[in-house]
Amino acid sequence: MPEFDDGKDEGALRTIGEVSEGLGIKPHVLRYWEQQFSLLEPLKRSGGRRYYRPADVAMVKAINTLVNEEGYTLKGAEAVIRSSGTDGLDRRQGDRRMGDRRAEPGDPAQDVGPSSEGAIVSASAQHITALKNIRSRLARAIEA
Repeated sequence: MPEFDDGKDEGALRTIGEVSEGLGIKPHVLRYWEQQFSLLEPLKRSGGRRYYRPADVAMVKAINTLVNEEGYTLKGAEAVIRSSGTDGLDRRQGDRRMGDRRAEPGDPAQDVGPSSEGAIVSASAQHITALKNIRSRLARAIEA
């Protein structure tokens, strides 16, 4: 079931109000997350009006899952997102003008949807397992 039932195309830009309503996250929380997560950077027009790209919406979903469902701190959630390779660099290298943008092959904005959100969470779980293994090895090295 899509979060947004507003008749817009899946790849359309969305205002903070639309994202807030569609995902059930208060606008002030979204603005706070923008301050805390350097990777979350919606487009801003004059007057400060925010426009969230599909990749931004996917990142908000991932942050919400990590923080509110899996119990991560904000710093921990950012570390998981950074380590999963969804750093947003490809997204920001594209055309920053408002309006339509043609998706390039491999563009994260092209693969936004439930499957990519699941991929982020899946990658997060893999990274957590790897970090736990590293922690175990470090503990054994310290004991030796």
